[in-house]
Amino acid sequence: MRFPGSALAAMNRWTLLKWMAWLGLGAFCLWGYWRSQQTVTILLDDQVLPIRTHQRTVGDVLREAGLMLRPEDAVSPPLTHPIQPPATISIRRARPVRILIEGRGVEPSRWIQLYTLRSDPREILAEAGITLGPGDVLWVDGRRGETRPPELDGRGPPQEIRVVRSAPLVMRLEDGTRRVIWSTAPTVGAALREAGVFLDPTDRLLPGPETPLDGGMQVALFRARPITVEADGRTQVISTTARTVRELLWELGILLHGQDRVIPSEESRLQGGETVQVIRVTEGFEIEETPIPFQTVWEPDPNLELDTWVQRSPGQNGVLQRRIRVRYENGREVAREVVDETMIRSPEPRVWVYGTKIVVRTLETPDGPIEYWRRVRMLATSYSRSTAGVHPSASYFGRTRTGLPMQRGIVAVDPRVIRLGWKVYVPGYGIGLAADTGGGIIGRRIDLGYNDEDLVLWYRWVDVYLLTPVPSPESIPYILPEWPIPPSP
Repeated sequence: MRFPGSALAAMNRWTLLKWMAWLGLGAFCLWGYWRSQQTVTILLDDQVLPIRTHQRTVGDVLREAGLMLRPEDAVSPPLTHPIQPPATISIRRARPVRILIEGRGVEPSRWIQLYTLRSDPREILAEAGITLGPGDVLWVDGRRGETRPPELDGRGPPQEIRVVRSAPLVMRLEDGTRRVIWSTAPTVGAALREAGVFLDPTDRLLPGPETPLDGGMQVALFRARPITVEADGRTQVISTTARTVRELLWELGILLHGQDRVIPSEESRLQGGETVQVIRVTEGFEIEETPIPFQTVWEPDPNLELDTWVQRSPGQNGVLQRRIRVRYENGREVAREVVDETMIRSPEPRVWVYGTKIVVRTLETPDGPIEYWRRVRMLATSYSRSTAGVHPSASYFGRTRTGLPMQRGIVAVDPRVIRLGWKVYVPGYGIGLAADTGGGIIGRRIDLGYNDEDLVLWYRWVDVYLLTPVPSPESIPYILPEWPIPPSP
């Protein structure tokens, strides 16, 4: 069917009007929908995201915005909170942190990853349920420290935290005390240095300082002390960790042989500052021969005249041999001990034979002949009452040993040579009676008595004649003392 031109034009205008009406209605509806939305500002970390929405709660708005949240993220206000204009939603996303725990024998090494809003490493570890022990070391983003590096403050949590667990090291000292050191050092020596314990090269550490540090390890530290050692002619001052004298000698390679000894004893404990003396003891033997003096023996001979003697045997000394043990300490003699004695030769006495035969002879004197039985060479002196050395007030002044009054004709003698009561003749003096003694009248000495008024001083050797009668043989001193020694007549 064909429409006239005017009809077709009228129809097109109608269609256009209809579509325009629909478009206006749609635009009105869209404008009404847009007008009914509310604006919500989302603050996502450092970003600002404004959106318009018809949603009524925070959670619906975030889902509509396509924001997926983690449980650790912080949202304010809460997800169930209704939206009230002007609405602002603040979101802080939790960031991942890797935590490495290095065990050191206390616990196995492990990795932990968590999301957190905290920036302080210790708070992050507490959030992860990780407790730091004594001596543990933190590494935060490659830097050692127990706190977050200052340049990262306010920039969120660190990316990596490494916890190096410390291992306990029990150090035992010589006095019995113990010290516990917590350390992350790789070796025992490094752990002690970190704790301020410095070792001298002569100190002894068991086990050694290069031993790897492990949990629960115990070490013994022996400090070196100065000791003065005197041994084998040398004196040296050393530093040693030996606890006893025996250990010190073993350390120095000093051996004790035989009777060698050490001061103080091998069991003595060393405190430091002592002097240890090694005494080398040696022994040797010496043979010593000692003469044994012979004795002089006198034998009487009735066929030999009085005051004559003959040597029958000259005598010979004996020999006593001794074996002597000599003890030396450090080369110096300290003791001698006689081990045994042997008589090599016995002494032989010197034998003198003296005469006991008495021969009476006659001597012509100015006063006539006299008979005598013995002649003795003697030193003659003289004295009187006043020169006898007795005070006049003494009761025995002027009296002799026998009680007779002191006068001419009394002589003082040594009774070992001339017995009291015997008569003697002294040339130049006359006959005298042996009736007195004196402190200085000893041996072959005779003191001739005088009266004070006729005292004659004597001092010369003379022959003294012992007058008959001959006394009994038992009273005769056959061998006379030789002091003073008489000169040859």
